[in-house]
Amino acid sequence: MNTSEQAVSIGRRRRRRHSAEFRAEAVRACQQPGVSVAAIALARGLNANLLRRWVLRAERGTLLVPSRSMPPRAPVEDAGGFVPVRISSSAIAAAIRIEVHRGSTTVNIEWPSSAAHECALLLREFMR
Repeated sequence: MNTSEQAVSIGRRRRRRHSAEFRAEAVRACQQPGVSVAAIALARGLNANLLRRWVLRAERGTLLVPSRSMPPRAPVEDAGGFVPVRISSSAIAAAIRIEVHRGSTTVNIEWPSSAAHECALLLREFMR
C-alpha cells in the first residue's frame, strides 16, 4: 500500500477555481427578476455568500468577465416561494379572491387588485 496516495485522497479540500465564463453565467442568472441567489448557488454547487460577492463585484465592474458575449441562460427555478406572474391589463380590474384553510378555520378574502401589495402583506402576517 502506498501511503502517499492515501494521504492525497484524505488531505484537505483544495480551493476550487471557477472560470470567468462560469462566474459570468452565474451572475447573469442571479440578475434575472424573481430568482433567489441562494437557489442559484445551490444548483451550481456554490456557497451563496461567494455568489453574492461575485454579483456585487459585477455590479461594481471589478469581476473579470469573458471577452466574448454569451447568451443568458434560463434562470434556475426555486422550489418554493412566490413566483412573479405577468398580468394582462384586462385582469387588473378584477379582484383578488383567496380562500385560506388553517386547521378548522376557513377565511375568504376578496381584495381589489389595485392594492395587491397590501394584500400580500396581510397574507404574510396571517400565515405566521
